[in-house]
Amino acid sequence: MKNIITKREKEIFQLLIENKTTKEISTILNISEKTVRNHISNVMQKLDVINRSNAIIELIKLNEINIKKS
Repeated sequence: MKNIITKREKEIFQLLIENKTTKEISTILNISEKTVRNHISNVMQKLDVINRSNAIIELIKLNEINIKKS
């Protein structure tokens, strides 16, 4: 099955579940904060959810992202 989200969207959401802020993510990935927000919005639209938390939950359910065990 084809992935629902892009590689970049996956990178962003992996960083979100590591509790990184939009600003921190933009610095880590060397992209603008607006671009980070756009990627998050695109994923929310694809999943038909209303916020980042719901998007994270859906992505975990769909095995698109994983919670890293330390």
